[in-house]
Amino acid sequence: MGAYLLILVAAMSRVVPHPWMNFTAVGGGLLYFGAKRPLRETVWPVAALMATDYFLTVFAYHYAFHVTDYVVTWAWYAGAVVLGRVLLSRQVNVTRVIAAPVLAATSFFVLSNFAVWAASVLYPHTLAGLGACYVAALPFYGNDLLSTTLVTGLAFGLPMLAKKMAEQRRLAA
Repeated sequence: MGAYLLILVAAMSRVVPHPWMNFTAVGGGLLYFGAKRPLRETVWPVAALMATDYFLTVFAYHYAFHVTDYVVTWAWYAGAVVLGRVLLSRQVNVTRVIAAPVLAATSFFVLSNFAVWAASVLYPHTLAGLGACYVAALPFYGNDLLSTTLVTGLAFGLPMLAKKMAEQRRLAA
C-alpha cells in the first residue's frame, strides 16, 4: 500500500504548482515501488505518471500532446521501477539507497536530454549542440538528483528508524 501512496505523492508533486524546477517525488517513488511491488504491477505507476504528462502538457502548459514526445520518458519510468527492483528489493543498505537515486536521476538526465537534442530545432545536431543541451538542463538535474535522493532516503530510512525506535522502547520496558 505504501508504494502506491508514494506514487500518488509523486504524481501530485508534479501537478501541484511549486517554485522548484523538477523537485518531485517521481524518481524516489518509482524506485520504492520497484523495491516493494512485483514487476507485473509496473503498469500502474507508469500509467499514473503518463496521465500526469498528458494533464500537464494539455491543461497546464496548453501544448498539443504527441505520444512520440514522451516515449523515452515513459520507458524511463518503467526502467526506474526495474532499477528499484534490482538494487533495493532484496538488500537495502546505505550504499544502495544512495546509488539507486544517483543512477535514476543521472539516467533520466542523460536519456531525456539526448532525446530533446535529437528532436530539437533549438540545438544544432553537433557535439557542441548536445553539450549545450546538457548544460541548459543542469539546474533541473540538480533538483531531480536532490529530490530523488531525499525521497528514496526517507522512504527507506523512516521505516527503519521507526523499527529501531520501537525495538529500543521494547528493550527499555
